[in-house]
Amino acid sequence: MTKYAIPAAAFLIVCLSLATLYSDIYPRNVFGESSVFLRQLIWIVMGGAAFFAFSRIYYRRLLNFIYPFYSLAVFLLAWVLAFGGARLGAQRWIKVWWFNLQPSEFVKLAIILVLSHYFSRKGLGEIRLDIRRLSFFRGMLLPFLIIALPFGLILKQPDLGTGLLLMLIFLSMVYFSGVKLRYIISILALGAIISPVFWHFLKDYQRDRLLVFLNPDFDPLGAGYTIIQSRIAVGSGRLFGKGWLSGTQGQLNFLPESHTDFIFGIFSEETGFLGFLFLLGLYLSIIYSCFKISEKSDDNFGKMFSLGVGTMLAFQMYINISMAIGLSPVVGLPLPLMSYGGSSLLVTFISLGIVQNINRRG
Repeated sequence: MTKYAIPAAAFLIVCLSLATLYSDIYPRNVFGESSVFLRQLIWIVMGGAAFFAFSRIYYRRLLNFIYPFYSLAVFLLAWVLAFGGARLGAQRWIKVWWFNLQPSEFVKLAIILVLSHYFSRKGLGEIRLDIRRLSFFRGMLLPFLIIALPFGLILKQPDLGTGLLLMLIFLSMVYFSGVKLRYIISILALGAIISPVFWHFLKDYQRDRLLVFLNPDFDPLGAGYTIIQSRIAVGSGRLFGKGWLSGTQGQLNFLPESHTDFIFGIFSEETGFLGFLFLLGLYLSIIYSCFKISEKSDDNFGKMFSLGVGTMLAFQMYINISMAIGLSPVVGLPLPLMSYGGSSLLVTFISLGIVQNINRRG
C-alpha cells in the first residue's frame, strides 16, 4: 500500500500547487520572467529529480555526510545573519543567482538526520525503539545540544515558525526514541512557565501577531488584515468552492502572501471544503506512509528518520492550515509542497526521497 503512496500523493499536491499559483496570479504575470508559477514549475522539476536520486541511492551511504551537511547548514544560518537579505522584518535568505536560498529549511532536514543517527546508536535495540528507556542526560540533554545552536540562530533571524517546528520535531523524536515521558512533560512545563519571559524579546510585529491571534479586530487594517482576509477566503469557498480562476482574494490582491504562507486560503476559496478534504487526505496518506515505513523498517536509523519526516510534515501542515483559519498565530511556515518556495520544496522532496529509499530497502 505504501510503495507508491508517497510519490503519487506528492505529485498530486504539486499539481494542485501549480494550479493554485496560476489562478492566484491570473491574469497578471503568469509566464513573465519573474513569474512565481514558472519558478515553482522549475523547482518542482528539480525537486522531482532530487526525489528520484535520493530514493535510488542506498540511504546508509548518506551517513558519512550527515555531520558535514549539518555543519554547512549551521554555517549558512550564521552567514544569513551577517550577509543575508531582509524581507518583512526577517533576515532569512541568501541571494544565489536567480533564487533566494533559505538555510533554515535545510536545517530541518539536517536536524532530523543527526537526531536519527544519534538515537540509532545510543541504547536502542536492534529492531524496536522501545526496548530500553534512555536516561535524561543521554535522551534529552545531549540531543538538545544538537539543536541548540541552530535553534538560537533561527530565533535571531527571527523565524519563530521554524524555531517552533524544530522544537516539536526534537520532542517528538525524543519521545519515539524511548525517553521517559515524564522528562518530556517536565520540559514542556518548564517552557510554559518561562514563556512570558520571551515576550520581552519579540519584535513589535511578532507581538502584534500574537495580539491579533487573540483578537483579529485588534488591528484590522494592519497586523490583523492578513488573517481576516484569509478567513474570508476560506469561508467564501463554502462546500464546493468558487471554481478555478474564479477566486477574488488572490486575483484582486486582497490576501497578502497568497502564494506562500497563505496559499491554503486561495485553494480553499476555489475548491471549497471538499477540496480541503481531498488535500488533507493527500497529506495524511504521506504522513501515514512515513509512519508505516518506520514500523516495518529493520534499521533503527531508517525507523527514526521516517518518523522524523512524518512528524515534520504533520506539524507543518497543521500549523499552516491553523494560521489560515485563525486557530494559531501567524508564524510564517509554508504549506509543504503547496506554498511557493524553492528551498522548502527541495528539502521536502529530498526528505521524502530518503523515506522512499528506506521503504524500498525494508
